[in-house]
Amino acid sequence: QLQLVESGGGLVQAGGSLSLSCEASGSRIVNYGMAWFRQAPGNEREFVSSINWSGQSTYYADSVKGRFTISRDNAKNTMYLQMNSLKPEDTAVYYCAAKLWGFPASAADEDNVWGQGTQVTVSS
Repeated sequence: QLQLVESGGGLVQAGGSLSLSCEASGSRIVNYGMAWFRQAPGNEREFVSSINWSGQSTYYADSVKGRFTISRDNAKNTMYLQMNSLKPEDTAVYYCAAKLWGFPASAADEDNVWGQGTQVTVSS
């Protein structure tokens, strides 16, 4: 059974950068579409970015387009999120998600496999 573990979160000043990783175990991610979501205090979990099994198709929320880059390395069984030009409104717990033979496009999808999350805090 697929298990996901995020890492790379932390505290950064506005305008700075962070790189998140999502390492999978228990199964190979090559059969999974994957995504990043985030959840700020008091808010619902929202979509950030997704990537198909090969890495050739990527999607971004308008709020992060041009600043964040999603990628994956199937050989390393890991997905990444490079976050540049960070803003205080990017502060949230970031979760990685995977869906077998599909895209984790919605936080409500019961077929999603979730990691435990990593905190990103951007100070102004």
